[in-house]
Amino acid sequence: MSESIEITAKLDTADLAQAWAEKQDRKPTYVLDLGVAARTDMGRVRENNEDKFDFFQPDELPVLAVKGSFFAVADGMGGHECGQVASELGLRTVLTQYYADPDEDVERSLSAAIRAANSFVYDTAQVVPGRSGMGSTCTVAVMRENELYVGHVGDSRAYLIREGKLEQVTEDHSWVAEQVKRGALTEEEAAYSPFRNVITRSLGAQPEVEPDVYRRELEVGDVLLLCSDGLTGYVDDQTIFEIADSYGPSLAALKLVQKANENGGGDNVTVVIVAVRDIARLGGRKSRLCRLLGRE
Repeated sequence: MSESIEITAKLDTADLAQAWAEKQDRKPTYVLDLGVAARTDMGRVRENNEDKFDFFQPDELPVLAVKGSFFAVADGMGGHECGQVASELGLRTVLTQYYADPDEDVERSLSAAIRAANSFVYDTAQVVPGRSGMGSTCTVAVMRENELYVGHVGDSRAYLIREGKLEQVTEDHSWVAEQVKRGALTEEEAAYSPFRNVITRSLGAQPEVEPDVYRRELEVGDVLLLCSDGLTGYVDDQTIFEIADSYGPSLAALKLVQKANENGGGDNVTVVIVAVRDIARLGGRKSRLCRLLGRE
């Protein structure tokens, strides 16, 4: 197969259209007013950017009710252009498969989309010359109604800031994180270990992967932060919290990337920040987003 051939995941559009047609009268109970910002940077050492971010905020109420809004970060691996291809294919497939699936169970649908992306990246690496060994981390957040779901493989992270505290929602799928969990390494030893970049779970490394999925209830004032290890490898959690908690999403994303570069910038760095400004009940008081949609 030629490397110039574009590969896309196939969907059964007829069945999907029918399934979605049955949900056209659905409306969400809650509508989220979100402030969103994203930034990616090559860093000061790398010659290309293998990171990727994506997000999708549907305008249609039935889609918001069933699937919610989507935010994601991926960090490609494999050298040369392989990492870029893996992160691009991975996130594109997760996004497409998630919204194509009319299943209302977000955890099940998100897991299925990540597993489909894993298979797609793995199969592509097997058949396209020069792509062998490529892979990617994948950290995806879905906000639906007043709930947050995070699907995750790899060592990119999701943080949640609430009431002056920073919570790391995801658990790194890395060799050093597993050693810390077992008590074989301290956090400080892990930070300087020569094996700190060894990933134990990712998109494309194996024919199958099992993502972790986390769920939290959202509150007004919550700030979600997704990032690649180009941030967490160069900026400590306390500094991440102070910046993300002190500024709006756009300025916080800019400052976090700048801080990673100031501290060495030895990797690509990507940040997605989502601030929950309001959670309004549809049919009750209008949120800003309800007014923008022009619907009750």
